[in-house]
Amino acid sequence: MACLLFKPSVLAPKIGVFGLIPKSNLPGHVQAGLFCLKNPPWRVRQILENTIVNTPLASDQGTISTRVEGSVGWLVVDNTAKRNALSLAMWKQVPAAVDRLVADPNIRVIVVRGAGETSFVSGADISEFAQTRSTAAAAKAYDVINVAAFKALKQAAKPTIAMIRGHCLGGGLGLALACDLRIAAAGSVFGIPAARLGIAYPLDAMSDIVEAVGPTTAKRLLFTAERIGAEEALRIQLIGEAVAEANLDARIAALCADLTNNAPLTQTAAKMSINAIAGGCQDDAMALAAKAAETCYESRDFAEGRDAFLEKRQPNFSGT
Repeated sequence: MACLLFKPSVLAPKIGVFGLIPKSNLPGHVQAGLFCLKNPPWRVRQILENTIVNTPLASDQGTISTRVEGSVGWLVVDNTAKRNALSLAMWKQVPAAVDRLVADPNIRVIVVRGAGETSFVSGADISEFAQTRSTAAAAKAYDVINVAAFKALKQAAKPTIAMIRGHCLGGGLGLALACDLRIAAAGSVFGIPAARLGIAYPLDAMSDIVEAVGPTTAKRLLFTAERIGAEEALRIQLIGEAVAEANLDARIAALCADLTNNAPLTQTAAKMSINAIAGGCQDDAMALAAKAAETCYESRDFAEGRDAFLEKRQPNFSGT
């Protein structure tokens, strides 16, 4: 039976939560057995799919950490034992991590990177797929969590940079594409292995790929599942810059300095406008972008920028 594929410690608590059989002091495996006997297969499958999506995974499945250095907020994908592959638990952590960085008034730019020096993100953790994507319903729920992570970065009010070193594959590439700017070290490797796994990506992730490289090249990358280097990634505009490995840290630092010296409200308005146009000029997105532009003209930063220009000095923008 399907129940035998799951640990009793995971399944048994769900039985009590859903009230399917009375709580008791019976061992977990006995409760799981009673659950399977007392319920039709469709109900067993429904509860198992819910368990897959909503049960936190073990703490050894990596983590998403954040840190602040001056005006730069760092979001670090840390699962070095698996080349920074993203477990389901890690995907779930991304939106809250982005929100923390966006909410910090001292942060002007967010940089996403992988822990260590060998991988950005090698993709989703495929070793979990037997659980997390075991059925169409479970896969759909997994995709919802993926998309939430992508949207958190894409809709962040502050500029985001993907600092890419090493493997940038599958969901890792999706995370990079959700960032505003992508800078990669020479020697980095990019690819979308979906066709070798028999899976499909959610439309939101697909739209980011098409937006970056266009329909024809997107089809090539997805149909072939090929891996390409930084030079080819730059040529097809999958990334914005490719730099020598030894220069990556310095280039990111210089770019962050450039961004943090400019007006935050202008950057936010520009990002919202560009995203709205790229997203098909939907009325609600266009209205929000227009409102963000109006905010610039009502801000202290507009007066500061104007005065600094006339006084021939560097402006000191506050984001207000």
